Amino acid sequence: MSAEVTLYGARYSVYVRAVLMALEAKGVAYELEPIDISAGGEAFETYRKINPFARIPTLRHGAFVLYETSAINIYIDEAFMGPPLRPRIAWQRARMMQIMSMTDAYAYRPLVWDIYVERVSNPRDGKQVNEALIAEALPKAKRYLDALVPLVGRSPFLAGQAPSLADFHVAPVFGYFLEAEEGRLMLAKFPHFMDWWRRISATAAWQRAAGS
Repeated sequence: MSAEVTLYGARYSVYVRAVLMALEAKGVAYELEPIDISAGGEAFETYRKINPFARIPTLRHGAFVLYETSAINIYIDEAFMGPPLRPRIAWQRARMMQIMSMTDAYAYRPLVWDIYVERVSNPRDGKQVNEALIAEALPKAKRYLDALVPLVGRSPFLAGQAPSLADFHVAPVFGYFLEAEEGRLMLAKFPHFMDWWRRISATAAWQRAAGS
């Protein structure tokens, strides 16, 4: 793989996976440079020099360095050859950005941290489950899914007929959400999104990003 494009991060991260999906969908050769933001030490301080917030992911393309997932994925779509990852129609592009922003603001925390981490990750690591946190998160998850319904309509993908950056932003969140029983039970009430999940999770972009 060419070292011209380097992605700094960890594959378990929702946002790293979103960028990996974009790179894979565009057919970009890249190297994934592992960064453990909880480890500290010299490697962490070196990373802080290119991303002062010390969050992941960060992309390096030659001498150009970029962080923040949405900005990275728009850059990937514009800077490299390959299938377009954003709709051509203005309102669909706006809808794509709306869904990405909604996912950051209203879905990432409750679906991943409050439901998946509490129900799946914590027991696996021998930690206590906060049932109250899960109970509080479930109505937030449903509100997010209810809000998505009229935005997506009957489109096979979240912003139109083909996968876009919206799909790449949401798929990693759903991937974790569906590991929790509560997530599977809730999504079963949204058959269109279950169909969407089957489509997007079958793509090579998702399978390679998730390490399947």
